[in-house]
Amino acid sequence: MHFFEIANTAFTVIGYPISYVELIGTVFGLISVYFASRANILTWSTGIVNEVFLFILFFQVHLYADMFLQVYFFIVTIYGWYNWNTTTVENKIAAINTKARWLIAAVIIVGSLLSGLLIENIHLYLPGYIKVAAAYPFTDSLVMVLSIIATVLLAKKKIENWHLWILVDAICVVLYFKKGVYFLSLEYLIFLGLASYGLYHWKKQLANG
Repeated sequence: MHFFEIANTAFTVIGYPISYVELIGTVFGLISVYFASRANILTWSTGIVNEVFLFILFFQVHLYADMFLQVYFFIVTIYGWYNWNTTTVENKIAAINTKARWLIAAVIIVGSLLSGLLIENIHLYLPGYIKVAAAYPFTDSLVMVLSIIATVLLAKKKIENWHLWILVDAICVVLYFKKGVYFLSLEYLIFLGLASYGLYHWKKQLANG
């Protein structure tokens, strides 16, 4: 059995088999989010490992929007790593203005609908590569769009990234549980707590200048 197949079990917890792919992706995801909540640059290097293994996992459970999202995450991770490594004034934690918030809300709604329509039919567009119809295409697309914007805001050290991550994590807890990826669902429950902590910690840093 191939190491990267989700049927290749590392161990079983309460009757649930945890694959090596899900285990590695989950562990490095937790480490990455913890570092992000502390505004630590190591969030980007550990994030790369998380992205590679989740790409493999999501392909096998037919969550294609989440799969493509990992490619985007990888690109933004490189940008975020570079951006956080600078020492400019703009690199400090900051907030976005009201106009930008409304613009982001509009992009989330429109982007999720358009992406949902695309992902819903992606098995028809790419039958040679994707043979099974996407699961929960619109919910999956909402997670993708929210995550894209949240990652950009995180790379730019905008505090609003945590509001979006909290929403993403809450949705993913339910989505992954319904898909039977229980260990990953549990991870996102922990992410929810870490994102809440990240918001609290960043607010303190923002207040202290």
